[in-house]
Amino acid sequence: MLGEAIGYCRRQWQYLIRYVDDGRLPLDNNVIERDIRPFATARKSWLFSDTVAGAKASAVVYSLMLTCRACGVEPRAWLLHVLTELPQRAADADISDLLPFNYAKRQAEASVS
Repeated sequence: MLGEAIGYCRRQWQYLIRYVDDGRLPLDNNVIERDIRPFATARKSWLFSDTVAGAKASAVVYSLMLTCRACGVEPRAWLLHVLTELPQRAADADISDLLPFNYAKRQAEASVS
């Protein structure tokens, strides 16, 4: 058992020490684990999460909400903006400007000017 653990550690070493090369990386992932805990505990009762496709859709929405929080964007305002803007665009249009971090940049630029 110990040999397996050491073998795993040796195979993963380059990933385990990545934070040494980049000081921006945290030593642990406690922030992420804390953020996904409500998602993990509530997914059984959420609508549409009883299928793989539904679970993927829930994960996408939850990821976008956490991105809003990380960017300091109010999720409800962002979602209202996206749902208002999407119908006005072509199906194949680039929608990357609607992502929370780009929305946050535009909001910050608008408040400065």
